[in-house]
Amino acid sequence: GVFTPIIPKPLQKWAGPLVVVSGVAELACAAGLVAPPTRRLAGVTSAALLVAVWPANAQMSINLGRRAKRRKDLKSWAGFVVSLARLPLQVPLIAQAWRAV
Repeated sequence: GVFTPIIPKPLQKWAGPLVVVSGVAELACAAGLVAPPTRRLAGVTSAALLVAVWPANAQMSINLGRRAKRRKDLKSWAGFVVSLARLPLQVPLIAQAWRAV
């Protein structure tokens, strides 16, 4: 329920399964990064997964921006600003995952 609203509109009909699959993939990537024999595959997969979920992070910012505009309170605007600041942080995470290759 927390993550389904951030699935971009064109993918909403598959929101539930996408959230589950992305969560399982994140856990599998984390486990794969720990073990040297699977680190290369897990690094590539982690980088791809981070790229794939970036639109959901952008959708979260859009949703929070709309809410802040509607509510006009400091807490909503702060959440929106933090979500915007998070978006470029995806880039070093992708680079770090790629370095595991």
